[in-house]
Amino acid sequence: MTMDPRDLLRRMFDAAVAAVQPAHCVPPHLPAPPKGRLIVIGAGKASAAMARAVEEHWPGPLSGLVVTRYGHAVACDRIEVVEAAHPVPDAAGLAATARILELARGLTPDDLVLFLISGGGSALLAAPLEGLNLEDEQAVNRALLASGASIGEMNCVRRHLSAVKGGRLAAACHPARMLTLLMSDVPGDGPADIASGPTVADPTTGADALAILRRYSVGVPPAVTALLESGRGESVKPGDPRLASCETRVIATPLMALEAAADVAREAGLEAHILGDALEGEAREVGKVLAGMASHAARHGQPFATPCVLLSGGETTVTVRGRGRGGRNVECLLALGVALNGLPGVHALAADTDGADGQEEVAGAFLGPGSLARARDLGLNALGMLEDNDAHAFFEALDDRLVTGPTLTNVNDFRAILIGAR
Repeated sequence: MTMDPRDLLRRMFDAAVAAVQPAHCVPPHLPAPPKGRLIVIGAGKASAAMARAVEEHWPGPLSGLVVTRYGHAVACDRIEVVEAAHPVPDAAGLAATARILELARGLTPDDLVLFLISGGGSALLAAPLEGLNLEDEQAVNRALLASGASIGEMNCVRRHLSAVKGGRLAAACHPARMLTLLMSDVPGDGPADIASGPTVADPTTGADALAILRRYSVGVPPAVTALLESGRGESVKPGDPRLASCETRVIATPLMALEAAADVAREAGLEAHILGDALEGEAREVGKVLAGMASHAARHGQPFATPCVLLSGGETTVTVRGRGRGGRNVECLLALGVALNGLPGVHALAADTDGADGQEEVAGAFLGPGSLARARDLGLNALGMLEDNDAHAFFEALDDRLVTGPTLTNVNDFRAILIGAR
């Protein structure tokens, strides 16, 4: 069978993104109208699209506010949409979060809060605890992002420094009922880790957060250390009565996206294998492991007969040691390419389902058997650029970037390796 590998990889990515669009995932989970008011609040890269889906399917009055990343807003009639910075919070996020907390005040048991949360909410919901300021929160986020800590570890720290994370936002809405609709961008789909769990109980402690900072030698402002050591940063714990009327539903997951991509591959006559939806670790190390699997399959037909597609998701990390532009998906892809070293018949795509890999407005990139040879012809050193955390520049020079713009959804990393296609 003859096929265009890049076209097939792109169609798999597009199907993955389409399967987790808010317009598709939100409406089936809308609740019955409450006796009192419906207040819609939310945060995340997909929160504006989620809000529009609510408006289009809600039969009665509603009001509210959601905060999303710059460039990810969509038009809503009754729910205000505010844009703010991600992955490092800014003053716009701080002001929007303060307004969300105002909306939470004075609610009654007859009112219903519909909370719309997706990946990116940790940075967009900016509300430092008393004793900290926005600059402290920014410094912690920058240090964590460069440390190599996992997303779960980063969010543990964030929960103990915030006035809204770790169940505090739900507590602020008490005694109103709350329904949280979650679009998962974290390995394992744990509600406490999606946007650092603003509406769910948190079993971790400030001591856990301190241990993470020390484990990765994360330098933070003295006020942060003092707060964690004092115990003033403790989050809302399981069994707290203020959370008794809170319900949480995960409505979109990385696995849903991978299964949609697998369907496209099978329609093209290929076997599709989902390696996992929760792969974590250093991006370049994950790339090496995936290269080993792809190489063995290409050379020996084990453990997967070829032609086939290997799919995976999750959230890798990058310990920044170089001066490049970062991007965990492109770093994973470049490491894959370096390890494969031009192995014939292997093509790959790695991208973030929200359309932005790291701080670049680039979703990810494509890799083919000839990528490294083309790079050498341009005078590029693939291994040197990998060591400098400069994979974005590598794929930009090859014109192999995947640029989608904001996809208005987010279920984290997407990786597809096509082996043996002709």
